[in-house]
Amino acid sequence: MAYKFVDNYREKGARKKLVEHLKSRGISDLRVLAAIGKIPRHYFFDETFWSQAYKDIAFPIGDGQTISQPYTVAYQTELLHIQKGDKVLEIGTGSGYQTCVLMEMGAEVFTIERQENIYKHTIRVLPGMGYPANFFYGDGSRGIAAHAPYQKIIVTAGAPFVPEILLKQLKIGGILVIPVGDEHAQKMVTVIRINETEFEKIELDTFRFVPLVGDQAW
Repeated sequence: MAYKFVDNYREKGARKKLVEHLKSRGISDLRVLAAIGKIPRHYFFDETFWSQAYKDIAFPIGDGQTISQPYTVAYQTELLHIQKGDKVLEIGTGSGYQTCVLMEMGAEVFTIERQENIYKHTIRVLPGMGYPANFFYGDGSRGIAAHAPYQKIIVTAGAPFVPEILLKQLKIGGILVIPVGDEHAQKMVTVIRINETEFEKIELDTFRFVPLVGDQAW
């Protein structure tokens, strides 16, 4: 992809409309909306497809992956209740758009991607945009134990179950957000760690994600 870091009145206006659309769909966290309103989503698209950047749709980014639908990004982020300084593990860097939203809200993000081409691309682009996350290449279904525990964990691909290894990397009082189901549809699941052995699990709305592939997934 060819990236030109240009953000003019047209793109800014489109972002304002996107934010209003997300409000109409029930997104109410003002900090989430502010982050989405600030981040130039068209930077994640080839210039040929900039007209698609502020539509509430997922879009292919290569290697069978997509940049998530803005509503989905906002929905997952809202569930995390991000606080400034939170240490967040993101499973599935993908385009890096979700990473930027988390960092814009003040999180320290550790993000892992298993697709090598996407990983190499993202580690070049995001720092140039002003989002120097902690990038890792590997099997995200196993988390990143070396930097655990995390206050928040977000999984941006559909899993067949909640990996036990991720629960162990969650801080007490922490929140894990993960879509769980089959290859056709997944329920968004929030898991709150109560103590060393107890977890509260809440099932929410239905979504469709690309599959989480790895040792602890598909």
